[in-house]
Amino acid sequence: MPKKKKTNEILPKELDASQDIDRFLSPEIEEQEEIIEVSLRPRSLKEYIGQEKIKEGLKVFIDAAKKRGEALEHSLFYGPPGIGKTTLALIIGNELGVRTKVTSGPAIERPGDLAAILTSLESGDVLFIDEIHRLNRIVEEILYPAMEDRAIDIMIGKGPGARSMRIELNPFTIIGATTKIGSLSAPLRDRFGSVFNLDFYNEDEIAQIIGRSAKILNTEIEKEALTELAARSRFTPRIANRLLKRTRDFADVRHDGKINKEIVREALEMLDIDSLGLDKGDKKILFSIIQNFNGGPVGLDTLAASTSEEKETIEDVYEPYLLRIGFLERTPRGRKVTGKAMAHLGVKSNPQDGLL
Repeated sequence: MPKKKKTNEILPKELDASQDIDRFLSPEIEEQEEIIEVSLRPRSLKEYIGQEKIKEGLKVFIDAAKKRGEALEHSLFYGPPGIGKTTLALIIGNELGVRTKVTSGPAIERPGDLAAILTSLESGDVLFIDEIHRLNRIVEEILYPAMEDRAIDIMIGKGPGARSMRIELNPFTIIGATTKIGSLSAPLRDRFGSVFNLDFYNEDEIAQIIGRSAKILNTEIEKEALTELAARSRFTPRIANRLLKRTRDFADVRHDGKINKEIVREALEMLDIDSLGLDKGDKKILFSIIQNFNGGPVGLDTLAASTSEEKETIEDVYEPYLLRIGFLERTPRGRKVTGKAMAHLGVKSNPQDGLL
């Protein structure tokens, strides 16, 4: 572990690195949010805001498949959580006029689980597998012939008398989603005909998404409030909708229900979300690097230990946004906090004397 460098005390007491923080801004969907989340999801490519090039490509592929009367080719979506991968998968099923079955990599524990799902698919159906990088290798091997040959091989019996039987499958489409494209095995990745990278949205797109959601929720919101919410939504639709719902609650209880810019600021200040959408979790990571490692670089294992966070949580939840806004750098020697981040956090840096 790198030697702790002496600096002035700049880590606020409430952001002690050993403190476990339950993140309001986590891009993962919460169980209690699921019903409202479904109601806010667009149901067609026309309703879907953002990811224009991906939508354009999907429209062509969907129209071609419908014209030929064939199943859509297998597709893979990758990108940060909360960015719209599941929504796009469901839209594809709607556009094709077929059923979409939804599962996830960790939920398919045995080859028999996958075989049961695949044999239940009707012609043209879509099977959406979230977190597909977490499929275990035995299950993954069953998936190869299913994707290539529309067939699965199952073993009947045990011991010397065991025999293999091939079951033909109806034409179907697998749509995989992952936050870790590099964790997918090459054989599985190569079996997808189309691979789409969903990136963060821009503030204008997020503002449009919030405006659409506000209409569905029958919430009156001013244009400046849309802009203020969008700026704090981390370029992520799921977080934008979550902030809208919490701001709506605040406006209903403390005000007359109409959301303006000042109400957004009041509500998000109460939730400890700053002007760039940083919460206590983000600041815990940044201040830990600044205080304990003089701004970095610091290795991921050491950073995880110093903040009591899992490595995967730092990589998948915190880093994407901090990298996106230029507050964190990845170097060959580890993570490093940028001058831009220090300025935002009110931390001064002296090139000769270190951090002040």
